Amino acid sequence: MNEPVTSETYHAHIRRLAELTARVSAQRAEAHTWYAQQVAAADRAVAEATEQVRQAEAEVAEASRMVERVDGEATHLWTQLRVRLGVGARRLGDPPGPVRGAAGDPVPLLRAVRELLERTGAPGELPGSVNPLLVACGIGGALVAYALGVAARALAAGSSGDLAVGLPVLALVVTLLGPVIGLAPARLLADRRHAVLTPRPMILVAVSGLVTTVLLLTVTYTR
Repeated sequence: MNEPVTSETYHAHIRRLAELTARVSAQRAEAHTWYAQQVAAADRAVAEATEQVRQAEAEVAEASRMVERVDGEATHLWTQLRVRLGVGARRLGDPPGPVRGAAGDPVPLLRAVRELLERTGAPGELPGSVNPLLVACGIGGALVAYALGVAARALAAGSSGDLAVGLPVLALVVTLLGPVIGLAPARLLADRRHAVLTPRPMILVAVSGLVTTVLLLTVTYTR
């Protein structure tokens, strides 16, 4: 049989229930606060990671642009070097690739190379001291053309038909090209001396070749 509950016991249970309710509410509030803090921390971590990814992508893009710039500048400088060296540039081959483990900013290095190439100067004209060699180029070209012409006329003398008619004409044309054949060795001479074959040496070669050709033709057809 249930005994009646006294008022003091009832009030004690009410207080106990209130305390438990307050404790549960406090714990629930604490749990909500902790959860909100964790969510906020996770959001901050995600935002920081996103920002780091964005910065990394920007750095990669900047590095790619720098690589393209350096490669383009290196190729341009290598081309200028080949132009400076002339015929000797054939031994250079292609521009060198990147060096493993290299560190530092390549822009100052490229600037120093550019300044060095600028100090070397562009190819100049051939000096007057090579004029005898230029004259020799003109005379040699005329002699080669004349020798080819003589060989063609000799071949025509032993031929018949169209060859007998066409070879003398070909021999005359080849002989008349003598004044300009000497320009080929003159160009090689200019390249070896890191110079440009300007109109003055070209005229000297052509005139010496023309004089030689005229003399050879005069001797040939006045004998």
